[in-house]
Amino acid sequence: MTEESSLNTPPVESHEPKSVLRPAPTLAMVIPCYNEEPVLEQTAHVLAEKLSDLIRTEEIDNRSFILFVDDGSQDNTWRIAEKLHTSKPELFHAIKFSHNRGHQNAVYAGLMTSLSNGCDAAISMDADLQDDPNAIDKMVASYRKGDEIVYGVRNNRDTDTIFKRMTAESFYKLMTWMGADTIPDHADFRLMSKMAIQALSEYSEANLFLRGIVPSLGFKSDRVYYKRGVRAAGESKYPLSKMISFALEGITSFSVKPLHLITTTGFLSVVIGIVMLIYTIVSVCTGNAIAGWGSLMFSLWIIGGLILVSLGIVGEYIGRIYIETKHRPRYIIETEI
Repeated sequence: MTEESSLNTPPVESHEPKSVLRPAPTLAMVIPCYNEEPVLEQTAHVLAEKLSDLIRTEEIDNRSFILFVDDGSQDNTWRIAEKLHTSKPELFHAIKFSHNRGHQNAVYAGLMTSLSNGCDAAISMDADLQDDPNAIDKMVASYRKGDEIVYGVRNNRDTDTIFKRMTAESFYKLMTWMGADTIPDHADFRLMSKMAIQALSEYSEANLFLRGIVPSLGFKSDRVYYKRGVRAAGESKYPLSKMISFALEGITSFSVKPLHLITTTGFLSVVIGIVMLIYTIVSVCTGNAIAGWGSLMFSLWIIGGLILVSLGIVGEYIGRIYIETKHRPRYIIETEI
């Protein structure tokens, strides 16, 4: 090839896809609050600094804001939210429920309110600062690369007690076995795009279990791993009783396997009954009928217990059907600022 022909040869074009970032989003920080008076001002200060840093580096739009959702608190949580709004009305927004409606409803209400206020993406996190605010940077980066949902996932449970660690691991394994599409070690610290929130708004069920609903949306997602810290102040709002109730909510919302187990157990009871019948006949024929009294009583207790447990499981589902059919509102917003 001559020098002239080599000069006229067009350059080879690269077919590798170019990474195009989304524009800096208007980000809403959704913070559900229930009796968070001891920690709310500190949380507001930390998150305000984080948003300020992201605005300064042009990762998010300067219209981004923090939205507190007061879930019927009985302390000064709402007064603090009002004071924060008065100091910086463009940064701090707040809504107040007329009654306590639970953490999941508070998160949902915050997401829907953020959507109506023009956000491009929203991050939900608890008010206790156990979720690492520095993980927000990676979440926003994943969103700008094209992910619609970004899950904050704990990379350790060093701060948990042995009991809580075991129950949490058992819960996620149980949910997986039941067929629910959950993210292990992920609570409600996540980023959702406007499109994902709009899809979530189509879910009209009263028994909300966002840890199962959000993964079922099916959008492109990513995970950001972080180390969970200790509460900045105050006490946990999830005692053992609420954790058990939350687990039941998740299981009954996303799986009918317990009902299948009842059927399987029923067939097993019939088989055991046939075996006991054969044992009784043999005892009568051999003149040892009295020996079967203990096994008969044992069978009665086992079958009686299985019946009661089965009725309880069926009752849980019927109760939730009853709640759904009433079509009552998930929450009532008393005040919005």
